[in-house]
Amino acid sequence: MGRQGDGVARADGGPLYVSFALPGEVVEVEPWPDQPDRRKLIRILQPSPERIEPICPYFGICGGCAVQHWREERYRAWKRGLVVDALKDIAHGPGNPDAENLVGEIIDAHGEGRRRVVLHGRANEDRDGVQIGFSVPHAHRIVAIERCPVLAPGLDGAIEAAGAIAEILRGAGKPLDIQATATDAGIDVDVRGSGPLSPQMSAALARIVLSHRLARITRHGELVAQRTLPTIRIGRAEVALPPGSFLQATACGEETLARLLLIHVGSARSVADLFAGIGPFTLRLAERARVFAADNNENAVGALRRAAAATAGLKPVEAVRRDLYRRPMTAPELSNLDVVVFDPPRQGGEAQARELARSKVATVVGVSCNPMTFARDAKILIEGGYRLVSVTPIDQFRYSAHVEIVGRFER
Repeated sequence: MGRQGDGVARADGGPLYVSFALPGEVVEVEPWPDQPDRRKLIRILQPSPERIEPICPYFGICGGCAVQHWREERYRAWKRGLVVDALKDIAHGPGNPDAENLVGEIIDAHGEGRRRVVLHGRANEDRDGVQIGFSVPHAHRIVAIERCPVLAPGLDGAIEAAGAIAEILRGAGKPLDIQATATDAGIDVDVRGSGPLSPQMSAALARIVLSHRLARITRHGELVAQRTLPTIRIGRAEVALPPGSFLQATACGEETLARLLLIHVGSARSVADLFAGIGPFTLRLAERARVFAADNNENAVGALRRAAAATAGLKPVEAVRRDLYRRPMTAPELSNLDVVVFDPPRQGGEAQARELARSKVATVVGVSCNPMTFARDAKILIEGGYRLVSVTPIDQFRYSAHVEIVGRFER
């Protein structure tokens, strides 16, 4: 099984990747246009005894899930193995155990399901109506869907609302991306790709907000209509979400990551939360420690500041906008901190890792959704004198190849 959840066949010309095939199976395939290392699954001739029935009728044609067809224990072992494999080359250091012993058991954090979804809207080819769904794997078309079993109950009605929005915007003749987020006040929608809205379109979208009980509709972050302010609860704080905000995929995933961070931070009195976003870690950490938070997204930093200021009982929070790729926190700036929490996007945070490696911070807690970039940044820290003490994989992206990681480094 490959890193992306494809079955891998070994051939004279190199590996061939077959989506929805399992290890040990004999399958019939055909070439995939313009992708010489891929094959399209046509028929399963000898199925694996580990193959199970997928939970979704769209599995195999929709690009949303990769691994619904594998027994849970094998799926979980494969997903943990993605982390073990990524860390094999860097785990062997002074005092470091091998990767197999370093990586803990994977924690299931699917919870109620995904609370964020990006739906694609396209006009039908005959221009009669619209399609709402997900992109077909490795192709530029969508599969129309009526339901998605991995979504949280808070997104009930999101597909229908997206269809109504796409119908209003169909005249623009553009493909739409409709991001829906489940909030405590209802579904928050940000539309991208529509082009400028006419007054008639804006008025029609405002009616959609009311008829579908949405919290808000924005277009590229600009307010179109709002019934109520979209908010979520983070620890003691209530956070008003900026349009199109990034959140952890599941509420359970966020809570699990935060719980592990709090364990690793322990009784530290001063903490930095780098790549802090709207503060899912900062606001919880501030219940016990002084926190410096930095992120490049101005709207996210503003939301974090307002939430911290409005929440009683928190320790001081300083939240600043800072591009940690171009201007990472330097070793001298980090010198008075007990712990640094480090949660970069998928591309990792190489520049910030290099400054951390030069620092005297006693404990660094790394969070990542990409085992490969986590391993790269971990290697930098280890070469700078840190020891990787523990790694915990978390599965909040059930049925996909994505896996979250929390790692603790000690100087």
